[in-house]
Amino acid sequence: MTDKYILAFETSCDETSVAVLKNDDELLSNIIASQIESHKRFGGVVPEVASRHHVEVITTCVTEALREAQISAQDLTAVAVTEGPGLVGALLVGVAAAKAFAWAHNLPLIPVNHMAGHLWAARNVRELEFPLLALLVSGGHTELVYVKAPSDYKIVGETRDDAVGEAYDKVGRVMNLTYPAGKEIDALAHQGNDVFNFPRAMMKHDDPALEFSFSGLKSAFINTVHNADQKGDALDNKDLSASFQAAVLDVLLAKTKIALAEFPVKMLVVAGGVAANQGLRERLATEITDIPVVIPPLRLCGDNAGMIAYASVCEFNHGNFADLSLNARPSLSFEAI
Repeated sequence: MTDKYILAFETSCDETSVAVLKNDDELLSNIIASQIESHKRFGGVVPEVASRHHVEVITTCVTEALREAQISAQDLTAVAVTEGPGLVGALLVGVAAAKAFAWAHNLPLIPVNHMAGHLWAARNVRELEFPLLALLVSGGHTELVYVKAPSDYKIVGETRDDAVGEAYDKVGRVMNLTYPAGKEIDALAHQGNDVFNFPRAMMKHDDPALEFSFSGLKSAFINTVHNADQKGDALDNKDLSASFQAAVLDVLLAKTKIALAEFPVKMLVVAGGVAANQGLRERLATEITDIPVVIPPLRLCGDNAGMIAYASVCEFNHGNFADLSLNARPSLSFEAI
């Protein structure tokens, strides 16, 4: 049997990544060029800066991915690329590079949904069993997705405003933490106490059961800090972090449990950048014990091409290929698949 090799591109935000996947499950390389140092001084991602960085390093990432995988372009079976969602300029760099590479080497082109990539990163841990429920939590998305079968996605709940990762970065900025703030808030939360009792939004019986909202929590946090500053009071960042994280995790766990009761599944996948949060992992381990909970390893929680390669397998198997008219789709959602 001939080995299958997929070269995958991911440039949806501020990580330039190229990976090689062998025979559907062996990740031979996963090169990630981070831009965090460039965006730190702005306190968040600047789209134009992100796009320029992608252009500067993407060819180097391709070379490194093939070198580390110890294969050449002639060994490849297909090329996969994130088509959306994400920053349009950043996406265009990856799409253009993938199309050029596929055309130059006469390879089929596989378009991949970025959020499907986060979900399929769990394949690095074990085979996925369907139906499954996925809690996808990142800087741009917070959603519960029912996956009846590979490539059969249905969003059953999502945020009405801020994504949970976005909320972490915004409150981190108020505490003068370094961007991205999620990891530091998580560490501080383990040292503090929930003394502020911030609101848990959309948790009343008459609220949509599976919808999220984090803007009120963010506003409550900011108002608490600003009011203290105006009075000359110093608040403990450890307690602020613990109170914020407790509110976030209470909502995420409550909504996930409701979804699990409503949609009987064989496993729960938790993925996306916020899935690296140790507090979330601890809560999941103690509160959801009746079905397997699968979380990608830390290196695959953030944006990376390895997850895009994993997600491309089912698209390849279903014959979902694109031609050279493929374009970036910054607002792509599961509902459009």
